[in-house]
Amino acid sequence: MSAAFSPARRRLIGGGASLGLLAACAPTGGGSSDLKSLTLRVATFKGGVQTFFAAAGVADTPYKLALSEFASGNLITEAINGKAIDVGSMSEIPPIFAARPDSLLRVIAVLRGDVNNQVTLVPKGSTITKIADLKGKRVGYVRATTAQYFLLRLLQEQGLSFSDIDAIALTPQDGLAAFGRGELDAWVIYGIDSTLGRVQYGARVLTTALGRLSGNYVYAALNEAVADPVRHAAIADYLTRVKRAYAWAEANPAAWAAIVAASTRAPASIYLSQRQERSGPTLLGPVNDAAVQSMQAIADTFAKAGVIPAAVDTKPLWDRSFASALG
Repeated sequence: MSAAFSPARRRLIGGGASLGLLAACAPTGGGSSDLKSLTLRVATFKGGVQTFFAAAGVADTPYKLALSEFASGNLITEAINGKAIDVGSMSEIPPIFAARPDSLLRVIAVLRGDVNNQVTLVPKGSTITKIADLKGKRVGYVRATTAQYFLLRLLQEQGLSFSDIDAIALTPQDGLAAFGRGELDAWVIYGIDSTLGRVQYGARVLTTALGRLSGNYVYAALNEAVADPVRHAAIADYLTRVKRAYAWAEANPAAWAAIVAASTRAPASIYLSQRQERSGPTLLGPVNDAAVQSMQAIADTFAKAGVIPAAVDTKPLWDRSFASALG
C-alpha cells in the first residue's frame, strides 16, 4: 500500500459462526466453507459504523474483517484503485475523481445521511458573518470530497469562484491543526473534525450544507471483489450488517452516542445535539436512478467549473448486483 492512502491503523476481527444474515444474499460459490477462510478488507472511519457493530449484535461475521481506518473518502477511493481495500464508504464526490475507463472502483450501495454536519466553520470572534465575506480569505477544504463541492456551491451562490479566495486543500487532520493555529479564516469540513473544531476551538458554524448537498453517501468496492463469488457474498453480507447497525443506532441514540464518543474522545452530548439537528436519518439501500443522476450532475458541475479537467461519465461506475441484499 502506498503512503498516499496508508490508513491510520489496521486491525483484524475474527469471523464468527453465524451465517443467518448471509443465507439470503450469497450467490453461487459463496458457501460457508469458502467464507471461513476469507478476509474481507474494509475501510472505516473513526467513530464509524464498525464502532457499534458489537452493540448492534452484528459483529459475528462468518469471515474475518481486516479494518483499515481512513481520514476521508477520497483516500478510500485511492485505496480501492490500489487494490488495498475490498469495500468502503464515502460521499458521492470521491468516485467522480476516479471516473476513468481503467477505474477499479464500483459503487454498490447508497447511504442516505445527514448534511447538517457538513459545515463551514469560522474562528471564535471572526468578523465573517456571511458567505460573501469569504472573498479574499484563506479557506481550507478537503480535495475531492463533499467539502470541495460544498465550497464550490457556496462561492457560486455569490457569483464567486475559487480564484476569488485563497483556497487551501488540506487533509482533515491538517485542516484541524491549521484552523487551531489561526491559519485559516474559514474551514469547510465534515464529520468528527467539524465537531472537534467547535469543541476544541470554539468555532462558529457560518452555514451548513443543507440544500447544497444531496445527502447521498455511497459504498464502493473493488471490481475484482464484486466479480469474485466468495467476496461478493461476503460484501453482500457485510452490507446487511451495516444496514442493521444503523437501524440499531436509530433506535438507541444514547447508547450509540456513548460508543462513538468513546472512540473519538468527543463528548457524547455533541453527537446527541448533532442528531437532533440532522437533516435526516441514516439509511442504507440499493443503487437507485436518482443517486446515479445526482453523481453525474455533480461531475458535470465540476467539469464546467474547471475543478476536473474534462467531462466524465460516472454511470459505468455503478453496480446493482447487491440490490437483493439491500432491498
